[in-house]
Amino acid sequence: MNAGRLRGRSLRTRLLLLITAILVTVCAAMALTTVFAQRAYLLGNLDDRVTNAAERSLGGASLHPDLTGDLTFLNESGHPAGMLAARLDTDGTILAAATVGQDAPPRNLTAAQTAALSGIGTDGSYHTRTVPGLGTYRVTGLAGDGVRVLTGLPMGDVQDMISGLVAIEAVVAALGLTAAGCVCAVVIRRQLRPLGRVAATAVEVSRAPLCRGEVTALTRVPERDTDPGSEAGQVGAALNRMIDHVESSLAERQRGEERVRRSEERMRRFLADASHELRTPLASISGYAELMNRGTDRIEPGMAWRRVTAESARMTGLVEDLLLLARLDEGRPLQSAEVDLASLVAEAVWDARAAGDGHDWQLELCLDTAPLVLGDEARLHQVVANLLANARVHTPAGTRVVAAVEAREGLGTIRVRDDGPGIPPDLLPSVFERFTRADASRARADQSTGSGLGLAIVAAITAAHGGRIDVRSEPGRTEFTVELPLTGETGADTLTWSARASMR
Repeated sequence: MNAGRLRGRSLRTRLLLLITAILVTVCAAMALTTVFAQRAYLLGNLDDRVTNAAERSLGGASLHPDLTGDLTFLNESGHPAGMLAARLDTDGTILAAATVGQDAPPRNLTAAQTAALSGIGTDGSYHTRTVPGLGTYRVTGLAGDGVRVLTGLPMGDVQDMISGLVAIEAVVAALGLTAAGCVCAVVIRRQLRPLGRVAATAVEVSRAPLCRGEVTALTRVPERDTDPGSEAGQVGAALNRMIDHVESSLAERQRGEERVRRSEERMRRFLADASHELRTPLASISGYAELMNRGTDRIEPGMAWRRVTAESARMTGLVEDLLLLARLDEGRPLQSAEVDLASLVAEAVWDARAAGDGHDWQLELCLDTAPLVLGDEARLHQVVANLLANARVHTPAGTRVVAAVEAREGLGTIRVRDDGPGIPPDLLPSVFERFTRADASRARADQSTGSGLGLAIVAAITAAHGGRIDVRSEPGRTEFTVELPLTGETGADTLTWSARASMR
């Protein structure tokens, strides 16, 4: 089987084929080694017997050195059956040759049989010759005292033993290879089961609809197949880590898509609300201008001019709020200076009293030192003013509004609370989003409720100063909390504050 076809098969098949090939090679090498060793041993034993027989034949022939064709020594007892002997002349030519029979007198060899023994010297070396009609012989020649003999013994027993050994080894090897192949197949199958389960998990994960961005629980490799002590366990553990990365990436992508979708929705809503808020004063200005063009009998010029001025101011304020939010979104730096929160909140409360004297305005300063923060005083004043304006606009007359300032643990805290009706629960999660209003209708009868940007500006300015804002509301108590990091330094004079002032 060539390498290309082998690579196209499964790992289990390749391992089984390779192990089988190795076992066949090892068995063949062992069998050949055994056969050659056994053959060498048997041939050595046979050569010893051939040498003994040749020495005996030489001794018997030496009794009649003059009789060059004399083979009477073969009549002596003790010669093995099938032994052949020959007398040679000085040129190595066979003069007489005979073979010992079983319970029979020696029988002379034929010319063909004699010719098969020609060319063998008397130097004591061993030769293997096939004698027609007699079989294969191990032959050697010796010389002494002018006598030269040739002696050989049949190799049939050795060949039969070698053949039997080869047959036995072949049968044993076949049975052993069959058993070993079966055992290897079972062992390989069992050992590769974890890898198969890992592969099945990988296939299942590859079929998951990952392109649709659905974050689903992807299949994991079982814990038993993630043992780092084995190669399959290492692959399983690596696959689980990869699946974790894939799931986290999918979850992050889904969160990103969700953020983009929400951002797009907010942007569409923002543009729609901004367009509406700008269109309303523009429509009013356009309407009054049209009435003025038709003549003064339709509308008093002074009233028309006042309305145009009011709508223009309203539109200007909205545009300024939008520009402020845009600058804060871009992360433009604000002015930075030390700001005394206590003085800032006190001024904002006085301004709120002037704008809405129908409320009960309270100021609480619970301080040991002057709370100094680093920031833009005008923007921080806008934060407090917007919170107070929100309380004034959305609560009835007579509502108590308390503005408190605290300083502890490195934070300056501003709290604005009122005992009004509270914020609707369904509106509370989005109260700091842009264009969020208690009255979601675009055609609001009361335009004094604002554009819904006040609290969004509060949240943006607070975040730009490194602070945080929170709100808690229930019927009878609504509290906004603004926390800003203090500078860590007090004012020039150490003050002790503990005041509660009524500003109704």
